[in-house]
Amino acid sequence: MNRSLRIAIAVAIVLACIPTAAFCGPEGRAADVQDLDDRVLAVEGLAGPEAVHWDADQGVWFISNFNGEAAGDANGFVSKVASDGEILELEFMTGTEAHPLHGPRGMRIDGEWLWVADAEGLHAFDRRSGEQMEFLDFASFEPGFLNDIELGPDGALYLTDTGNARLFRIVDGEISVVADADLASPPNGIARDPTGASLVLAPWGGGRMLMHYAPDSGELSDGPTLPDGGNMDGLEPWQGGLLVASQADQAIWFVKDGEAEIIIRTPGRPADIGLDAEGARIAVPYIALDRVDIWSLPEAP
Repeated sequence: MNRSLRIAIAVAIVLACIPTAAFCGPEGRAADVQDLDDRVLAVEGLAGPEAVHWDADQGVWFISNFNGEAAGDANGFVSKVASDGEILELEFMTGTEAHPLHGPRGMRIDGEWLWVADAEGLHAFDRRSGEQMEFLDFASFEPGFLNDIELGPDGALYLTDTGNARLFRIVDGEISVVADADLASPPNGIARDPTGASLVLAPWGGGRMLMHYAPDSGELSDGPTLPDGGNMDGLEPWQGGLLVASQADQAIWFVKDGEAEIIIRTPGRPADIGLDAEGARIAVPYIALDRVDIWSLPEAP
């Protein structure tokens, strides 16, 4: 990818941090679409929250905070928040002096570790103590914007690079690029598909088509296309379908069996959503609003 395109993507990501006063999507909404009045709670007092991840064992939310710039300022952190929204420890995970968090993004639990994507690589933290256990340096790959992470069905970690339109695979600390030129759009969010057999990539930029990546074959294939929206961010499997955060129209979509509908209209641009599957709750972070909103999810149609 040439330098001008990388700059354009980086600018678009930064613009996602700027609040807007109105929705960008179609006029009107269905009667059962939730909005700000329907949220069950809000987590205030954050600092540029980009991603949320639920720890079911501990009953807590992990929230990654940019706290200023997304790269280079060494002051990012991950907060530990109770199920009811109380901030238990604002700066629960910060990294080390040698490898601090700058602007932490997507997160995923693997055993006792919480993996956190950041500007320069991947951090692994003990999810109970908050201690940093490992750091994987991506400097040799000249990362554009390392963004979201998922544990694949093959046991490997997969990491998106939105800035350079790449998908990385990590096994025992060994890093490889498994998709780049064949990606229709730069990937942002990544999650297991509802069957658990493959990975789904959310497109950033002008694309609205989700893509599937099959770890067993290394093949990419087209997924469903949303009828509206754009700049897709976080996504999570839910009741046989997918929850998708769309920044262009400030909405949470539910995609299932080739159909897509908006279930929540958000008051800001939704970033990397978190899911409490057992509690049927979705947590939506907004970088620009320094807040995370939580809604109860309806039963899937």
